[in-house]
Formats: sequence, C-alpha cells, structure tokens
Amino acid sequence: MNAFSKLALATTLCAAAGLASAQDHAHAGHGAHDAHGAHGAQAGAKATAAAELVDGEVKKIDKGAGKITLRHGELKSLNMPAMSMVFRVKDAAMLDQVKTGDKVKFAADRVNGAVTIVELKPAQ
Repeated sequence: MNAFSKLALATTLCAAAGLASAQDHAHAGHGAHDAHGAHGAQAGAKATAAAELVDGEVKKIDKGAGKITLRHGELKSLNMPAMSMVFRVKDAAMLDQVKTGDKVKFAADRVNGAVTIVELKPAQ
C-alpha cells in the first residue's frame, strides 16, 4: 500500500470516528434537535424522568390547538433561558388543570422535534 493510500484510509477512518462520536452525542440528548424517531423517544423519556420541574405562569391557553403560553424560568435540560413562549402539551387534558394567571410547575422535553410540556401541575 503506497503512502497516498495509507493517508486516504487514515483520513476516512478519522472522519467515520468523528461522525460516530457526533451521533452518540446527539443521541445523549445534549440539546441537539432530535429527529431520530424511536431513539429520540427513548432518550426523551429518560431525560423527562430526571428533569426538574420549572416554575411558570400561565399567560394563555388554546385548548383547540393543544397549546399553552407560559412565562417560565430557565429550562436547563433544554438549554433555554427564562422567557415567555408557546408550548404544545403532551396530553390536552393537562390544559383543564390550569387557567390563565395560575402559577404552575412543569417539565418540558423535545417530542417529535417540538418543545412539549410533558408534566404540568398547579404550583403549591
């Protein structure tokens, strides 16, 4: 094998190793957009179980669309600063538990690529 062939093989192997490492990093749920189907659902379920509840305030509820607008604290698990934003809810029945102006505790995760409320309860 000549020097050029050895260099080409080494470059290919390094590139493949880098790609595998990047894919492992994305599957670990470190803020990467998750469009990997079942693998993403499994990683999301594990992250949700360990996610801490965040304080929020209900600004608007759209039951027809299955969405809620919250002013919330930092979402560390999603690397998102405090802000107001619209979220989808995992289960539309969650929206029956709260009303505009309520203080809430919630957990959010990426579900099918969208930031979604996976747990929602009135603050105590």
